[in-house]
Amino acid sequence: MPLKIIVFSARSYDREFLSRANLDGICTFHFTEANLKRDTAIMAGGFQAVCCFVNDDLSAGVMEDLSAEGVKLVLLRCTGFNNVDLEAAERLGITVMRVAKYSPYSVAEFAVGLMLSLNRKIHRAYNRVREENFLLDGLMGFDMQGKTAGVLGTGKIGAIVGRILSLGFGMKVLSYDIKENPAVKKYGGTYVTVEQLMKNSDIVTLHLPLTPQTHHLIDAKMLSIMKQGAMLINTSRGAIIDTKALIQSLKNRQLGAAALDVYEEEGDIFYKNLSEQIIDDEVFLLLLTFPNVIVTGHQAYFTKEALTHIAQTTVKNVKDFLAGRTNENILFAREVIKQA
Repeated sequence: MPLKIIVFSARSYDREFLSRANLDGICTFHFTEANLKRDTAIMAGGFQAVCCFVNDDLSAGVMEDLSAEGVKLVLLRCTGFNNVDLEAAERLGITVMRVAKYSPYSVAEFAVGLMLSLNRKIHRAYNRVREENFLLDGLMGFDMQGKTAGVLGTGKIGAIVGRILSLGFGMKVLSYDIKENPAVKKYGGTYVTVEQLMKNSDIVTLHLPLTPQTHHLIDAKMLSIMKQGAMLINTSRGAIIDTKALIQSLKNRQLGAAALDVYEEEGDIFYKNLSEQIIDDEVFLLLLTFPNVIVTGHQAYFTKEALTHIAQTTVKNVKDFLAGRTNENILFAREVIKQA
């Protein structure tokens, strides 16, 4: 019998890639655009598994609701799991499986694209030309060659970003992580403290998971020690940055520019069409008013290769779960606590 799975926060591309990966029919997918939360957990009734994304709520209360509906498996079609109460899942006998890795190039290349767009004002130039304004005033950037980039987080994605910036652009790369990656030294990167990285980098790019230790890591203090006029890029998790402190730093002209693919309160905004509604998040709206800020809707991962791998891994997770096999994608609370 195929495993019955309800897919929350499902878009057309989720339907396409998950259905394509399910060639042998081991799953029966039911797709809904609704986010998983306390009010919608009842929709999981009759399903043995739920498939969720980054902005779905998998807190203890929701886990209890899912358990009451008979759910035994949570499938995350993402790498991050900061939205999941793993202790509650284990207590309730619910297995949680994620996509531990997918194309790291998708996020790495997007991060570099944001740097180029922000530096060379490509987003402003595009709009200006559409209005038949071909003046170059206000569009001046800087050569990235010879400048210093700071890479916070040197897992697969961060290491690729560092390699692109070092070998492709000729930048000096400073790195920080709690665990050093041998790949960093191969392209000439240097490990330093967080403070040294922030003080000496012309561009700082974030590639960290969201944990209690990294929550608001980039706060008013960290922003104050950055090079004046430096650029900040975030394609990891929104809550790593204290957004109000970021805005103040921009207002003070301390921070020169920022590109954000994530936002700490994105759950009620991203992956939705709100063009005919009023957004009441004043902090987010203020961000959009800055000419030196680019905001995108958590799309760094969004490539054909990444979506293919995510879907295939999700289906493989189902197969391993049904066969009673363990794999690298199973999340255990005790291991996460140990790593933290």
